[in-house]
Amino acid sequence: MKIDIKAMKWTREPKDYKVTSDKVEIITAPHTDLWQRTYYHFRNDNAPVLQISTDEKYFSFIVKTEFESKKRFDQCGIVMYLDSENWIKGSIEYENEQFQHLGSVVTNMGYSDWATTVIDASVKSMWYRFSRREDDYCIECSTDGINFKQMRICHMWNGKETIRFGIYACSPEDSSFKATFSNMQIMECQWYAHNGQLPED
Repeated sequence: MKIDIKAMKWTREPKDYKVTSDKVEIITAPHTDLWQRTYYHFRNDNAPVLQISTDEKYFSFIVKTEFESKKRFDQCGIVMYLDSENWIKGSIEYENEQFQHLGSVVTNMGYSDWATTVIDASVKSMWYRFSRREDDYCIECSTDGINFKQMRICHMWNGKETIRFGIYACSPEDSSFKATFSNMQIMECQWYAHNGQLPED
């Protein structure tokens, strides 16, 4: 089911953006980010986030991102932002002319982690699929919008009831770039129940 973009709500509305019936364009502002405490105790919570709310416990959300990132840490992607200390994001973060980081951040109770893999700097588009099974979550990525690969499975301590999920874009350093989001849809959960190894007695 195609998402009604006009029904999505901003958390920190950006100064420069465009919303149509089928896509969202965000021009990032310098020094915007989502990060909490871990490792070097740095904190920033001012990235624009556009989300929709649901109490549905089993679903998947898909979005295509296209980006013109050009400076270290420029990023855009998928997000579930509950509040400043509880959120998930998946994105590509620009590093330099040779490589970028495809990764995810999970922030539970005010502490962020960061899991990444290196990809070529020539990649300028990525699909993401965000799936929910009650209070557990999965983020996947795809270069073609058909074949998705797992990036992260996690548990959110405050993700049991109504949640908000959607998209974000930011430039943590002195930078600005255009991020475009399209093909947003919600569907039956594509992260299937685990039917493998049984737990030990």
